[in-house]
Amino acid sequence: MPCPSPLIDAAALAARLAEGQPTVLLDCSFELTDPDAGERQFADAHLPGALYVHLDRDLCGPKTGADGRFRGRHPLPSPEAFAATLGRLGIGPGTTVVAYDRQGSMYAARAWWMLRWMGHDPVLVLDGGLPAWSASGAALVSGAAAVPAPRAPYPERAALARTVEADALARRLGQLRLIDARAAERFRGEIEPLDAVAGHIPGARNRPFKDNLAADGRFLDADALRAAWAPLLVGHAADAVVHHCGSGVTACHNLLAVAAAGLGEGVLYPGSWSEWSADPARPVARG
Repeated sequence: MPCPSPLIDAAALAARLAEGQPTVLLDCSFELTDPDAGERQFADAHLPGALYVHLDRDLCGPKTGADGRFRGRHPLPSPEAFAATLGRLGIGPGTTVVAYDRQGSMYAARAWWMLRWMGHDPVLVLDGGLPAWSASGAALVSGAAAVPAPRAPYPERAALARTVEADALARRLGQLRLIDARAAERFRGEIEPLDAVAGHIPGARNRPFKDNLAADGRFLDADALRAAWAPLLVGHAADAVVHHCGSGVTACHNLLAVAAAGLGEGVLYPGSWSEWSADPARPVARG
């Protein structure tokens, strides 16, 4: 029996909200070049009742770990810290969450993946995000976010999403299928606008996350996603494939696409290229 899709379209979400089904909406809009832009966009227009979550403050942890090592530009927070964030947002184990953004779901996918990492199953991504909602004729509101009812920190649960750390990945190079979600020119090492070293992890294959989307910003349908991803996964179980990108954000978009295709869920390397390339002892490939 196929797994339910992790995506919800604007019409289905509108119907759910009209029926009064309890739902927490998370606006994850963000701009890497202007970290305050997402909050301004939220204040200008957002889905009724939505809460704003900030990539740097809510969906990331410290860039340097307790061991003094750089963990990448957008490392995961500790489970305890994210549990407190979820409690502040009024999210408990039975809460249905729908994440969206204005950037082709790249940040909503990070929120979706992190909730699954915490063991939370009822979480969806609004396909097409706020633009799709607006195009459907549904209402938007402006101003500050609603204040959710406080909850205790999210309880510890078995993770539904898996990670691999840099050292473990380095030991298994050549044995794992690696998929890099960055743009092709960054993958090839022709440009590198964000990190000190250009290139990619040896053995990785490239699947730019934007290739998961149709021209209207919605995900390709499940059949098209399966057809696109099948050549990348051949000979490897989808659940064992390691996904990475520049800093562990857009890799979640590929993980979401694989799940939407009904192929299961892979493994995230959270530090991604930003962490990998910061250690001169780690190998680098180009081309």
